[in-house]
Amino acid sequence: MVRRGTPRLTREDWIEASMQILLERGVGGVKVTLIAERLNVTSGSFYWHFKGVQDLLDCLLDHWEVELTDKIIERAKALDETPEARILTLMTSVVEFDAAVPDHAIRVWSLVDMNARRVYERTLQKRFDFAAWMFRQAGFAGRDARARGRLMVAYLMGEPSANLKSNRRWKSIIRDEFNVLTSRPLKPASGAVTDTRSRDVRNASKGT
Repeated sequence: MVRRGTPRLTREDWIEASMQILLERGVGGVKVTLIAERLNVTSGSFYWHFKGVQDLLDCLLDHWEVELTDKIIERAKALDETPEARILTLMTSVVEFDAAVPDHAIRVWSLVDMNARRVYERTLQKRFDFAAWMFRQAGFAGRDARARGRLMVAYLMGEPSANLKSNRRWKSIIRDEFNVLTSRPLKPASGAVTDTRSRDVRNASKGT
């Protein structure tokens, strides 16, 4: 039962506390007694919300996939902004709301658990696909859009390790990186040598 003086907890409270322990200790540290202690309740109250630890672990994966990927994609699609502004808004939001913070812990979990691996790979593909779509909407085609999308996803998933938000200029840094991702290739100046074959031909012609 819940300890006296403790507000009744919701299923989401347990998931949030479990996610924090996952970040701190890995999946092996997600134990009912530890979570209950963190929430200041008895272990028995856990079973009001979950059938067992495996049920909780499944809920953690579902929370990561749905709340931190599917819903972010839905909100980004619904934005009434230009395609370029949509990309910048998504990048800023992911960092601002720590949406990528659990990614590393889920990745490590996926190395030792087949179900976690399936969820991780499926969710990662959703991110890659949506990122490529955003860059296509911004005017980049085919492989270019996919490459820029993959770079954006990899960058956002890695930023928590770089502790970007500790920098007071983090939003400016995000904008700089956005500018790099959305920059267009420079066109060679008229008459410029664009490859080694052209340069060799020109050098050979000078020697004749």
